[in-house]
Amino acid sequence: MTDASRVLVLNSGSSSVKYQLVEMADGSRLGSGLVERIGEPDCPDHTTALTRIADQLADRGLGLDSPELAAVGHRVVHGGSRFTAPTLITDEVLDAVRELIPLAPLHNPANITGIEVTRKLRPDLPQVAVFDTAFHTTMPESAARYAIDTETADRYAVRRYGFHGTSHQYVSRGVARLLGKSPEAVNVIVLHLGNGASASAVAGGVCVDTSMGLTPLEGLVMGTRSGDLDPAVLLHLHRVAGFSMDEIDSLLNRRSGMLGLCGDNDMREVSRRMAQGDRSARLAFDIYVHRLRKYIGAYYAVLGRVDAIAFTAGVGENAADVREAAVSGLESLGLVLDPALNSVRSPEPRVVSREDSRVVIAVVPTDEELEIAQQTFSLVSSAAQ
Repeated sequence: MTDASRVLVLNSGSSSVKYQLVEMADGSRLGSGLVERIGEPDCPDHTTALTRIADQLADRGLGLDSPELAAVGHRVVHGGSRFTAPTLITDEVLDAVRELIPLAPLHNPANITGIEVTRKLRPDLPQVAVFDTAFHTTMPESAARYAIDTETADRYAVRRYGFHGTSHQYVSRGVARLLGKSPEAVNVIVLHLGNGASASAVAGGVCVDTSMGLTPLEGLVMGTRSGDLDPAVLLHLHRVAGFSMDEIDSLLNRRSGMLGLCGDNDMREVSRRMAQGDRSARLAFDIYVHRLRKYIGAYYAVLGRVDAIAFTAGVGENAADVREAAVSGLESLGLVLDPALNSVRSPEPRVVSREDSRVVIAVVPTDEELEIAQQTFSLVSSAAQ
């Protein structure tokens, strides 16, 4: 192993590529950016996008040919049941990720393309896949299995996988640091609330339940996704309304959630409209919070003992009104919010509960790119020893 101490983190989507170059010595960002509109004349494909990223870094003396670059860490959305940890990418691993495309048809193909192009640009450099689903593979079968015919479920890989795993892992460890304890000593409910939203129950650093399922559609109310829904709704819309499967898919993933309820999927705008007395915004907010409180209660029961609840991601970190509403009336469960602390805006991890709260309520900003970089660097470092 050389003294290389930098990791390039790539998140390749169907029409964009996000990147961050991380210095592992101190976690600092040496470069970051986003290339959008892939597939249009100005940027026809991922090869062009990644070449552009390499050029942007090279202009600052940080190119892909830098000897200080230790590895590239790729976000891969779906690892199925097979990939339970960060994995060095080989041809065999790529083949396995391709087999999982039916479980993530919008994400895995783009992730694969980003990997293939980067391997061509730097074939000598270790490439690591870090899976959104990996952290949740520790769930017991009682939490991961759906109550459908087991032969059918096994044949078609139907089970709860969960997503946002890098965020849940990063934040659960961050809560432990905030409490001055080891992750093994802490039970925490993590609430990742962004445009996509998910909850997890983490016992001693291990995920035992999570709200997203086979796909990122299940669970909490989200920006444009419905979350939990009676599956017969799909049958009803198909049989009675004549909706096709594609139309139902679009409805539930793109035209539901906060957008479907009130026309806005930005919680800041929803809060502004509520302050002006907008009834549809208020109802959407109340539905969002009601679902959130249900999951807090459910995961309290799953864990038995809860040391902390952590809010993270765009809404969780910034929407004080959501945090307040989510724990309001739960004092009997040991959740007592401090209004003054809750109103403070800060990029730092912080406690927002009162000193007499039995359960710590915390805000822990997530950093999925740093988590991917750390997992990538740890793997390539150990492999070289």
